[in-house]
This record gives sequence, structure tokens and C-alpha cells, in this order.
Amino acid sequence: MERILKSPNVTGWLLAAPLTLVLAAFLVLPIVMIVIVSFWTATDFSIVPAFSWENYAFLFGSEVTYRVFLNTFKYAAITWAVTLVLGFTVAYFLAFHVRSQTWQTALFLLCTIPFWTSNIIRMISWIPFLGRNGIANSTLISLGVIDEPLEWLLFSDFSVILAFVHLYTLFMVVPIFNTMMRIDRSLLEAASDAGASGFQTLWNVILPLTRPGIMIGSIFVITLVMGDFITVRFMSGSQAANVGRLISNDIALLQYPSASATAVVLLATVLLTIGILLRLVDIRKEL
Repeated sequence: MERILKSPNVTGWLLAAPLTLVLAAFLVLPIVMIVIVSFWTATDFSIVPAFSWENYAFLFGSEVTYRVFLNTFKYAAITWAVTLVLGFTVAYFLAFHVRSQTWQTALFLLCTIPFWTSNIIRMISWIPFLGRNGIANSTLISLGVIDEPLEWLLFSDFSVILAFVHLYTLFMVVPIFNTMMRIDRSLLEAASDAGASGFQTLWNVILPLTRPGIMIGSIFVITLVMGDFITVRFMSGSQAANVGRLISNDIALLQYPSASATAVVLLATVLLTIGILLRLVDIRKEL
């Protein structure tokens, strides 16, 4: 028995057992329950635990579902593109233009200051800034840039995406910055000695070596945006919807089977998206 316990394989399983149990209890089991409930039916007064395809048939048979999913993909794609540009730029500046490690740390911590407050507070803070009589419109009118307030600044797709970018850009900055800091600086010197311009070095050396960080940041941003519903609700003035809003509305109406079915489809969509991203870059191999 003692020899068995000292076996490397057994020791490994024993060390992994506590975390495995935690993941099974708080991740796998809830997902399994959501999948099971998604096949139940609901009436105005009760939930019937009987197998049925009714929820999925209604979900895929409704034109609203496709419009909402398309809206969700639109928010995720635009937010991803903007956060990628901003995140890469900030990470590049910190990694290659700030020479002092002290200043790198200080500036990186400066980027995290918004995270010292709640997401909801940071999101709502845009409302008085973008409102019809807000700071942005008042400033533009006083400068003579516009004659009347811009209506599309608030309660629009613009305000939703702006809030998403504000909330989630740091999730792109961190993995890209971490990957850039691991790049061997001698490779940059070799590229320069070979006559490569700054753009050529960026495109042919830095960008390929930063792909794992970009993919990790992309996974964070896309999954967070696709699952977010409170930002869409507040920043669109309830005039737009995403899949999270559908789930939230079903839960508010106590339609748990319908909400579970939508959640399962959303989960499958997110996993498929992540699978495609991981096919582009083998993160485990390149890290």
C-alpha cells in the first residue's frame, strides 16, 4: 500500500483530487443541471420536469433569436477589434518604450485604477458624460463644433460599445504585455542589424511572437462581452438586446427552462468561438 501511495501517478491524482472535486461541484454540476432544465417545460404557474424539445424549437424557430445573436456577435466583434488595437498599443508602449522597470510597473498599475471601483459604477459614469445635456455635448456646442446635442452619443450602439471597451480593454492589455515582456530583445537587435525597418520588425518579429497573448486576450474579451447583459441594458436605454438580455428577461418571468435553453446555446456558441481561436494558435505550445 505504501508503495502504491508513493507512486508518481497516484501522488499526482491525489494532489489533483481536491481541485477536481471543486470544479465538478461548482462548474460541471451546474452546467449539467442547466442542460437538464433546458429540456423541461414551463407553464404560467409551474415547471414540468418532462423531456421536451419545445424550448429549443421555439428558440431556433424565432426570428428574434437570430437578430439578437447577430447583435451579440456585432458587439463582440467591434469591441474585440477596438480593444485589440488599444491593448496592443498600450502593451507595446509599456514593453518597448518604457525602459525603467519601476516606470513600467507604475504605469501598468495606473491602467488598473479603474478596476478599483465596481463595473456598474464605471459604466454608469458615462451616462452624465454622454447625455443630451452632458459634458461631451456641452463642450462640443461651446466650441462651435455642433449646433445641437448629438442624440447618438447615449442610449445607442455607440454608448454600448464604448462602455464595453472601457470595461474590458485591460483584459487585452495584460496578456499581450506579459507576452511582449518575454520576447528576447536580441531578436529585435538582429532584425535591426539585418536592415528591417521599425514596421517590418513589428510585423515580422513582435506580432508573431505576441500571438499567444493576443489569443488569450481575445478569449477574455469575446467571452465577457457575449455574456454581459447589464451593460447593454443600461447603455442602450433598453433599446437593444443581446443573448444575455434574453436570458435575464426569461429569468425575470420565471421561465427557467427557456432561459436554460438559451444559456446552453450561448455556451455552445462561445465554446465554438474559443475552439476556432485555439485552432489558430496553439497557446500551450507557444507559451
